[in-house]
Amino acid sequence: MKIKDLTLFKPYPFKEGEKIRISEGPRAGDWEVVKLSPHKITLQCPVSKREFSWDRFCYITEILKETEWPEHTN
Repeated sequence: MKIKDLTLFKPYPFKEGEKIRISEGPRAGDWEVVKLSPHKITLQCPVSKREFSWDRFCYITEILKETEWPEHTN
């Protein structure tokens, strides 16, 4: 058996009320987790308060402590 580098991904265990920031892609931005099901996640924009439900899709890459949320962009 050969030894190789391996990148491991696993779904993030979201919690309702959690504040998150998606750093890239079509869903990039700040969100609050407002509803969870085994297959879907509903996120709310903290500015517009609009909600969107999507298939679960995120994987954890980093946890930021004491970070401004929502992020103010100019």
